[in-house]
Amino acid sequence: MLETIRDFDEFTQDNNDSILKNIAEDLRNCLPLETMLSSERLALQKIQQRPEPTVHVDAFLYDEDFIDSLCEEGKMSRNYCMVCGSHQTAPLGRHSRFISHSFSLMELKFIYHHVLPDLSGKLLVDVGSRLGTVIYGGYLYSSALQLYGVELNGDFCQLQEMIIKKYQFTDRIKVLHADICTQDALLQNADVVIMNNVFEYFLDEVEQARAWEYISHNVRKQGSLLVTVPSIEESLSGLQVNIQLSPWVEEVPLNYDVYPGKDIDREALEQIHLYKIL
Repeated sequence: MLETIRDFDEFTQDNNDSILKNIAEDLRNCLPLETMLSSERLALQKIQQRPEPTVHVDAFLYDEDFIDSLCEEGKMSRNYCMVCGSHQTAPLGRHSRFISHSFSLMELKFIYHHVLPDLSGKLLVDVGSRLGTVIYGGYLYSSALQLYGVELNGDFCQLQEMIIKKYQFTDRIKVLHADICTQDALLQNADVVIMNNVFEYFLDEVEQARAWEYISHNVRKQGSLLVTVPSIEESLSGLQVNIQLSPWVEEVPLNYDVYPGKDIDREALEQIHLYKIL
């Protein structure tokens, strides 16, 4: 009997992975390679202004193997010129950044299987839901009652609506085309709030500070959980904010060694932080 249950769990698991891979393929077909839209002018500017070469690669749409094959086809490069930044010469090494605004499949599974507890009956909010990966993952890998994606960019909201309808996720997922700083009631009721690289590339520093102040005032439900990439401390460093962390949140240590022997991007997992609201 146990074997049958285990087989069924593995089948369900593989099936859910396949659904997410199909969603990734649908989204790849709708988006340019760098997964940035012309409507994201500030983010595009910020990436170009970084002192080190920065390549935007969406980790949900393009895993390492996919990137390797794109490099082989000459559609993407891991190389850049030390002088002018052109992608002609030296390998993109330690001083360069690959940034993603989506979690990879492995990171989603890590969050829903190892970071978060059972979410039965719970409300989860993804701040800046972008392509919707967090809420699709939550639909397939958790029992969360309701999954809300809040996204400021109307183009991304349309993409999410298309996926939700196609895969029949509408019973538990809602996408709100809104600024998170208008969603006080939603944040106050949330049991889990997820924030992945959410403000740094999309808002100037004054707006980032305002958004964090808003989050810290409204994400106050005792015992609720906040998942962030990078850590809150790193996100707030360099911003003019008056947020005291110790009376508000307590960091929960995570075990990053849950996939022994697998070819895992441990560095990416270590960027994920969990906080409990006090």
